[in-house]
Amino acid sequence: MTEKQNASQTWAICLFSIGVFMAALDNGIISAALTTINRSFDVDANWGAWGVTLYTLGLAISVPIIGKLSDRYGRKKLFIIEIAIFGIGSLLVALSPNFSFYLIARFIQAMGGGGIFIIGSSHILSTLPVEKQGKALGMLGGMNGIAAVLGPNIGSVLLDVTGSWHVLFLVNVPIAIVLVILGFIKLDETKDVQPGKLDLFGTILLSLAILGIMYGLTNLEGVHLLKSLLQPNVYGYIIAGIVLLIGLLVHENRLEKRGGDPILPFHLLRQPPYLLTLMIGAFSGALLAGMIFIPAFSEQVLGIASENAGYWMTPLALAAGLGAGLGGVFTDKRGPIFAVILSSVISAIGFLLFPLWIEVKWQFIISSIIAGFGMGIILGAPLNMLATEKLQANKGTALATLSLTRTLGMTLAPTIYAGFIARGYNEIPALFKTDFPEILQGNLAKANLSQEGAAELQQLTAQMSSGASANTDMTQLLNQVQDPTLKEVLSTSVQQLTTLAAQNGYGGLFTSAVVIATCILIVTLFLAPLRKKSLQG
Repeated sequence: MTEKQNASQTWAICLFSIGVFMAALDNGIISAALTTINRSFDVDANWGAWGVTLYTLGLAISVPIIGKLSDRYGRKKLFIIEIAIFGIGSLLVALSPNFSFYLIARFIQAMGGGGIFIIGSSHILSTLPVEKQGKALGMLGGMNGIAAVLGPNIGSVLLDVTGSWHVLFLVNVPIAIVLVILGFIKLDETKDVQPGKLDLFGTILLSLAILGIMYGLTNLEGVHLLKSLLQPNVYGYIIAGIVLLIGLLVHENRLEKRGGDPILPFHLLRQPPYLLTLMIGAFSGALLAGMIFIPAFSEQVLGIASENAGYWMTPLALAAGLGAGLGGVFTDKRGPIFAVILSSVISAIGFLLFPLWIEVKWQFIISSIIAGFGMGIILGAPLNMLATEKLQANKGTALATLSLTRTLGMTLAPTIYAGFIARGYNEIPALFKTDFPEILQGNLAKANLSQEGAAELQQLTAQMSSGASANTDMTQLLNQVQDPTLKEVLSTSVQQLTTLAAQNGYGGLFTSAVVIATCILIVTLFLAPLRKKSLQG
């Protein structure tokens, strides 16, 4: 019997891991083909971004609902249904005859992919002994992290080999079919017996509240963050979402007092340890979003070609996978609090190295590995175990709420991060006045200008003093330069100035990531005594 149970658990973990990898991969893999997809449907970049936005909204809406349904009706059933919906959605995306159909298909795809990680995690927490849960959850987290990081890279390879963006989605279909068949054969059913009817009204309120808040956040502008908050398409949707959320909490409280089955774990929301865990989840999502900008950093600061930037993410992805696996081991051996603290410290060190240390590519690799390893630790086991400690039921619901807060963090943080980058580039006119002369003199000292080049430089300097004050003006002046040596010196100087602006922007981004990692550490230190008291009680 024990051998049979072990074999069943091995199959379950493998199937869930493949499902998690496939769903997480799809949110990143599309970024490699966005331009191609937009061109095929003849839409601009702003409209094309809705393919990503709708997928994110679908994930956010589906996660809490699927978490509750899997607890109530069975994780095997919901896993098979989710995989089937994801496979059908992928097929519909690939066969989309127009852009509207494509957007609807992306939403369907997200509704299928959103709950796979939650279903797998709650199954593990409900079936495995406590001392083995961390390692299994770490494996799921590793698949999630590696897929998210490698998605753009894999997408680029498939697009280069096949020349068709449709293949990026068609590849999901046979994998989904195999997972559905094996799910029927190999998975054992687990669920929590729930009283009363499903909270349909609460489900609708929750979906609308999430939709409002998430849509409002996606309309924020990073450069003018506070100003954009005053725009109706931002504050209007966010306020509407918050009002609906307050109404939902009132409804859930009344339903729970009547002995019903609320869509949110309302009794948990009254417990400080769980609320602090949700806060850490939001911060971890914001920290994970910092990884999105590392390929752009490698291009704009280190000069790595855009077509090769994805390959330079491989060390980070492998480190994240290793960190997730070892994070599960740390959680099993030393407890989830230790793992979260370790994650925050290592992540802070990794992100701090980006603005303070990196000058060449080997330093970039080391810093990426440290940051990825730190982030990997928190991806799978520790927060999931903190969120479900002492729970005999509603594990999927508790995990889904945690995942929702992480998604909110991942949605808001990129806007803030992008604001730092944009502000860095906006400083170019000021840098042109303060730093460009010194950069130019340094490059001229290494060059061997002819008399004609020197004369042309003198004339150009007079022009710049009289009018040119920005990078765009410098570009126009460069077109007038005839001397090849002078032109090369000026081009190099302008590129160095642009790189300096990028360094300043990314410096603010990665410094804010260090602050977020520090917030995780502080909240965890507050959580530790509360958790200890709760476990003793």
